[in-house]
Amino acid sequence: MTSSAPRVAFIHTGAVVIPPVAVLAREHLAGATTVNYLDDKIVADLGDPERAASVPERLIDLAQAARAGGADVVMFTCSSISHLAGPTADAVGIPVLRIDEAMADDAVAAGERIAVLATLPTTLTPTLALLRERAELAGRAPEFVSEVVAGAFEAVAGGDRATHDRLVGAAIERLAAGADVVVLAQASMASAAQGVDVTARVLTSLDPGIRRLSEAVAAL
Repeated sequence: MTSSAPRVAFIHTGAVVIPPVAVLAREHLAGATTVNYLDDKIVADLGDPERAASVPERLIDLAQAARAGGADVVMFTCSSISHLAGPTADAVGIPVLRIDEAMADDAVAAGERIAVLATLPTTLTPTLALLRERAELAGRAPEFVSEVVAGAFEAVAGGDRATHDRLVGAAIERLAAGADVVVLAQASMASAAQGVDVTARVLTSLDPGIRRLSEAVAAL
C-alpha cells in the first residue's frame, strides 16, 4: 500500500447494488478511496454455456485494472462470483474479498436450520457452496433448505422493486417458519427484509461484508 489513503475497488455485476454499497462504504471506510467496476452481463453469461467460461478471465481483467489504478484490496459484491475470489486474488496479487463471507459465518453460527433464498439459480448454487465451506471451517453441519423466488429477479430488473420485495418477503415468511436463520443470497435482496415479521434471523450480506472489508483495510 502507498503512503496515501487506501484504495478499495468494488467489482459489481449489477448497478442496483452500487448505491447501497456506497452508503456503507462512506460509513465504514472513512479515509479510504473507493472505485467501482461494473460488468452487468456476468450473471446472464454465467447461465450461458457459450459465455460462462469467459467470466473468470473477465474478473481477472477487472481486478488487474483495479490494481493498476492503485487498489490495495478488491471486493466482489455479487454472490454469483464469490467462488472466483480466490483464483482472482492469486492471479492479481492483491486481496479479493467476498461480500457474502461474513454473512455466511454469521449464518452457520446462528443455528442448525438455515434457509437460503435467491432470485437467480446462478446465485443460489455458489451461496450454498459458500455456506457449506464456512460451516465445515467452523466444525458445524447445519441443515439447508433453499428456494429461488420465481419472478422476483424479473421484477427488479424491470424496475419494479415493490413486486420484488413482496415476492421475496413472502418467501422469507414461508421458509422462516421452519428455520433458525434465513439467508438472502443477493445483496440486491436486502430491501425485502424490511417489514417482515418472523422469529428467525434474516441475514443480508452488505453490512457484515463491508464491516469485514473495513477490518481488512485497517490491517493493510
